Amino acid sequence: MESGIIPIWDMPVLRLLFDKGMTMPKSIYKKNYNNLKKLLIGARKTSGLTQSALADKLSKPQSFVSKYESGERRLDVIEFIEITDALSIDPAKIIKQIKSQ
Repeated sequence: MESGIIPIWDMPVLRLLFDKGMTMPKSIYKKNYNNLKKLLIGARKTSGLTQSALADKLSKPQSFVSKYESGERRLDVIEFIEITDALSIDPAKIIKQIKSQ
């Protein structure tokens, strides 16, 4: 039955759209996100914590910290707040620093 409508689940169609550059860049590739990573890494180091020690405070595996610090993983707002709490820093201060850079 030919209706002329191509179903969305047709992977070749989706691949064609993606190959044509019709995707939105993820925030982890933006300058502000890179600044966030640098600020969080700096705050962790200033606190004298290793990735493993911070992960222990967060009840997460060390790879969680490694992945967001390297940009392999994006943080959501709740995770960001949990990290700033574990580092005893004000999340608003980090946000202001990102906006001013």
